[in-house]
Amino acid sequence: MENELHNSSVDPREVEHFKALAETWWDKTGPFWPLHSLNALRLEWIKERLHQAGLTSGGGRPLTGLRVIDIGCGGGILSESLAKLGAQVTGIDIVERNLSIARAHAGKSGLNIDYRLATAEDEAARGATYDVAFNMEVVEHVANLNSFMAACNSMVRPGGIMFVASINRNWLAWLIAVLGAEYILQWLPRGTHHYHKLRKPTEIRKCLARDALTVEDFAGVKVNPFTRKMSIVQHTLVNYMLCAKRTVAAGL
Repeated sequence: MENELHNSSVDPREVEHFKALAETWWDKTGPFWPLHSLNALRLEWIKERLHQAGLTSGGGRPLTGLRVIDIGCGGGILSESLAKLGAQVTGIDIVERNLSIARAHAGKSGLNIDYRLATAEDEAARGATYDVAFNMEVVEHVANLNSFMAACNSMVRPGGIMFVASINRNWLAWLIAVLGAEYILQWLPRGTHHYHKLRKPTEIRKCLARDALTVEDFAGVKVNPFTRKMSIVQHTLVNYMLCAKRTVAAGL
């Protein structure tokens, strides 16, 4: 079924890599433990950015009423957190096994999330737009960055927000996030990231700007290698999160 996807940005090697890891998405001590820790940390940062954009409501479910899409949702770690905050969530992924696990876990959690087997290009072709698009840890895995980003951008409504998170491309980022995390500390499976596919923030900014999305805030994440504790920092040398707002409709 996966070969039926619109695959201009799909790298088959990445599909196979994440297929092999699919069963471990919800094991908080397994290969995806960094994503679980990251998710908990950056949710507060995300909520604050959305509050500043005037997109949140009061109470314990501040994302109530927002239509959001989680692009490359994997097993649903971020999607479930957004749904618990009140958002109407669509999650797309290119690995059917990921989606099966995501649906099953959402069902056990009593959450109604619309999970779909689709690429960003597939979803963009439907013409659907969202208040918020989450593009987290995906750009470093796609084969065609321009095609992927154009599709993602088109799904953000005027006045809407896109969050992008990834690893920077420089010697320090490679040393810490690839060599250190995958080969020395073994926090991630070897081969999860490839240096030539890492994207600099400036490259993502250019892709966003082409479709009238302007970066309004950014941050990085620091990890203590001894305690595994993560914290938000204001530099993006190793990794980065960008918050971009669409000011006008694409093409105008």
